[in-house]
Amino acid sequence: MTISRRHLLQATGASALLAGIGRHAYAQAQIENLKIITGFAAGGTSDTTCRRVAQALTGNYARTAVVENKTGAGGQIAIQTVKALPADGATILQSPTSMFTIYPHIYKRLPYDPVADVTPVSLACVFDFGFAVGPMVPASVRNVSEFIAWAKANPNQATFGSPAAGSTPHFIPALMGIKAGFDFKHAPYRGTQPAMQDLLGGQIPAVSGPIGDLTQHLASGKVRILATSGAKRSRFAPDVPTYTEQGFGDLQHSEWFGFFLPPKAAPELVSRLNASLRTALASKDVVDGLATFGLEAMSSSPTEFASLLRTDTVKWAPIVKTIGFTADT
Repeated sequence: MTISRRHLLQATGASALLAGIGRHAYAQAQIENLKIITGFAAGGTSDTTCRRVAQALTGNYARTAVVENKTGAGGQIAIQTVKALPADGATILQSPTSMFTIYPHIYKRLPYDPVADVTPVSLACVFDFGFAVGPMVPASVRNVSEFIAWAKANPNQATFGSPAAGSTPHFIPALMGIKAGFDFKHAPYRGTQPAMQDLLGGQIPAVSGPIGDLTQHLASGKVRILATSGAKRSRFAPDVPTYTEQGFGDLQHSEWFGFFLPPKAAPELVSRLNASLRTALASKDVVDGLATFGLEAMSSSPTEFASLLRTDTVKWAPIVKTIGFTADT
């Protein structure tokens, strides 16, 4: 049978219309079972963010929502897991910034492409880091300059702990040591809380970590926070001056968590999930829940989030070079 050009155009138009309707229905359909994957253990700030948001998405974006902790390799296993899944909206990734903006500069080979293997959807929250000292440091040390003077006078004790090697809280004090001219040794831990236990026990003098992980120990009377890393004072530690206020403007760094879909997600799905996340992150339960951990709930458009990823990746390249750290060192 001969098909005329007019019939072909009509058929093509009808197919396009049906495809458009299909995409619209796909974008609007409620997900049956949503899984939010994080690369970090239960009880931490990343896991807490996921669980708060999962509750807010239940009955809205999805009928049910659960969190799955794919720990290991500093968050890399979670990204590897998500990159291999279909972009159908049933699985999303939550990750800190370091896996996408710092790791490309410190690992010779990553098991994922930080641009091609995920689809940015929205920011989740932002937070600052703090620099805390414990019983090993004399009570007379009350600011960063006094700590540096103490560290120079006690080089064998000049060590700090952080949640992970190659992370932002590792690099901030490392830069401090370089700029102040002393050998500030780094002790990596599997999270901030193990480092804080050693700080409280007098095994290490200082810890750099998320502000919310430090403030919860102030009640013990053994911990003093000497500085925070934001552009302005943290509302969670308003009496603590920033590094910038103390003359260390180069140590101004905050961090974010963000949500991603698997690669090549349909724009309609990205838009729908983004709208649901914006609503969730603006809800009082989520805002107040994250604040108890020193986290500021914050959403963004997919375009804004992708732009932030590019900007932060460029920003960290010269910093990593100055520190001279690689994952092999």
